[in-house]
Amino acid sequence: EVRLSESGGGSVQAGGSLRLSCTASKFVFSTYCMAWFRQAPGKEREGAAGFSFIGGGDVPYYADSVKGRFTISQDNAMNTVYLQMNNLKPEDTAMYYCAALFCGTVAERNVKLWGQGTQVTVSS
Repeated sequence: EVRLSESGGGSVQAGGSLRLSCTASKFVFSTYCMAWFRQAPGKEREGAAGFSFIGGGDVPYYADSVKGRFTISQDNAMNTVYLQMNNLKPEDTAMYYCAALFCGTVAERNVKLWGQGTQVTVSS
């Protein structure tokens, strides 16, 4: 599987919620850690949330800008990772990409597979 199956983007008002979904093959899902990146027009792509190993344990990573509002979760039986986004702000507007990466730092250099991206637009 070279393309992750991604969905859930859309347009919402500020304060609203969306849930993104990404499904991978069993092999990919069991081999790599899953994460969500995002890129706004004119800005660098950044890691928003992801699973990683810190201090030898499994610890979810969140960018400071989304802490307390976004939650990453996964359903192992369905090989699916989710990003629940609550209290959305206009600055959350971006293309969101699912990614399968080596289970270290949530960074582009560690990404093995990218999703096609799903647009999230938050209006005032």
